[in-house]
Amino acid sequence: MTFRHLFIYMLLALPMSMTAQENAPAPIAPLPSKDQVEWQKMGTYAFIHFGPNTFGNREWGYGDAPLESFNPKKLDCEQWAKTLKAAGMTGIILTCKHHDGFCLWPTKYTDYSIRNTPYKNGKGDIVGELSKACKKYGLKFGVYLSPWDRHQAFYGTPLYVEYFYAQLKELLTQYGNIFEIWFDGANGGDGYYGGAREARKIDRRTYYNFPRAWQMVHELQPQAIIFSDGGPGCRWVGNESGYAFATNWSFLRSKEVYPGYDNYWTLQSGHEDGDAWIPSECDTSIRPGWFYHESENGKVKSVEQLVDLYYRSVGHNSNLILNMPVDKDGLIHPIDSARVIAFHQQIVSELKTNLLAKGVTIKASNVRGKAFSEKLLTDGQFDTYWSVKDGLLQSSLLLSFKTPTKLNRMMLQEYIPLGQRVKKFLVEYRQGKEWFPLKLNEETTTIGYKRLLRFKTIETQHIRISFLDSRGPICISELGAYYAPNAKDAFVEEVKDVKSLPFTAFAKDPDEMYFDLGKGQQVKAFYYLPQQSANPKGMVSNYELYAGMTTTDMHLVASGEFSNIRNHPVMQEVYFTPTNARYLKLKATRMVKEGESIGFDKIAIQ
Repeated sequence: MTFRHLFIYMLLALPMSMTAQENAPAPIAPLPSKDQVEWQKMGTYAFIHFGPNTFGNREWGYGDAPLESFNPKKLDCEQWAKTLKAAGMTGIILTCKHHDGFCLWPTKYTDYSIRNTPYKNGKGDIVGELSKACKKYGLKFGVYLSPWDRHQAFYGTPLYVEYFYAQLKELLTQYGNIFEIWFDGANGGDGYYGGAREARKIDRRTYYNFPRAWQMVHELQPQAIIFSDGGPGCRWVGNESGYAFATNWSFLRSKEVYPGYDNYWTLQSGHEDGDAWIPSECDTSIRPGWFYHESENGKVKSVEQLVDLYYRSVGHNSNLILNMPVDKDGLIHPIDSARVIAFHQQIVSELKTNLLAKGVTIKASNVRGKAFSEKLLTDGQFDTYWSVKDGLLQSSLLLSFKTPTKLNRMMLQEYIPLGQRVKKFLVEYRQGKEWFPLKLNEETTTIGYKRLLRFKTIETQHIRISFLDSRGPICISELGAYYAPNAKDAFVEEVKDVKSLPFTAFAKDPDEMYFDLGKGQQVKAFYYLPQQSANPKGMVSNYELYAGMTTTDMHLVASGEFSNIRNHPVMQEVYFTPTNARYLKLKATRMVKEGESIGFDKIAIQ
């Protein structure tokens, strides 16, 4: 073989994208890092919330749970890993320390940890056990470390910041490779604080010195994606319901968004004019709560609901992190296991066969060159892509089947290493000589790493995709069209109202609401659903509930905190010792937003 022949052979052996670099479209900033691209490919992975809250039936532990209460008898991290692997998950992130300050590893820096519990006689290390199980079953491992700590007496002082970084270093150096580290945005408020039992406020923007955390992660786990409200690796999507908006840019204005960012509404769609690549991550729990509660065994999300969330998260240019709370035995509950595996199987069945892979002609309105042919749209290779000549902000594709074909799903992917570009597109199908737009329940604006479209089944021989506006010459990596028999084009949740005793409501003060039942009768439960609008007002954070036969002679029947209600505004349930009363009074001892009057979407009394 001559040198010339050897050179040609080597050239042909290279991926198409490598042979075409000289004519490739210029990148359009902001751009993802290599690790961010690999993170985006993970798609769906699991969250696991587990700790003293599991045994105390709490969501946000106060920091005062007795250590002897933590004693899972059958804990098996391999059961977690095997279950989640079967459910198509690519990784697991564990709440190593939640807001209650309890540590699931034998940290050197506090006694409030697993080494002082009955679990394995103080010799256990659940972080280490799960890390090994993930490695065994081919899952990536991630950690969650709450900046807020309701247990430590010195929270709010400079000493706590050093404590926080000492624990962060332990997690980053003792448990192998970490694909993502989670820094929760909840910070400051009521807590045990070593027995002080008080509220403490900190400046969320400056107190923790988060740039120091970013640097530590970069040095010790350079491949790890850093999650917080504003990244820098990935961002919170602005809700805990598990979806992103259909318009979803992978950009943020980096100097505007920070951990604990308040304008979380904009995080659901990102900032089109952002200067940093910070893609969204959709977080939600398979149950109403983040921690296991036996009372929620009948409230596990349905397969249909989970499928819907997949299309509105992964299908909206995001990743989905689905929480699987471990029960008191230390196992993923059988109901949850069955539901999450069935969900995965349903997604696989709906997107199994790409109808464009064989026997379909694709004709582009413009092609940049042979190295960027429309034929690359169905080669199954992310690193090859169709592109057009410079200066073209509009282009189209005509897809022609050999015979009329049924379909009700489509997939589009951009080649994001060169930037996110598409701003608006349109998909149409031909019936006879006329073209009709697909009837979708959402706008067709951005695409990003992946966009999935659902629609009622059509039968056609021709599909036209028009890219109406973009930030530069488009780079489309993959196209897919699918037919899922009997699949839904949308999900409508069945709302089951809590049956309530009849009452009339009235207010005497902004922070108090009275409820008149009309006559004295036995009451035992109170339900509060905050406003379900885009900009809810009047959310109660901490409360006292009173009951009595008159409004002037009432006694306290319950008090507490509606944990995480700002981010997770679901129905709050308050149970108390049954008592005879005509009136109930809800008193807000703290509002999510100070100065607002009590607001609600629904109240129920039983």
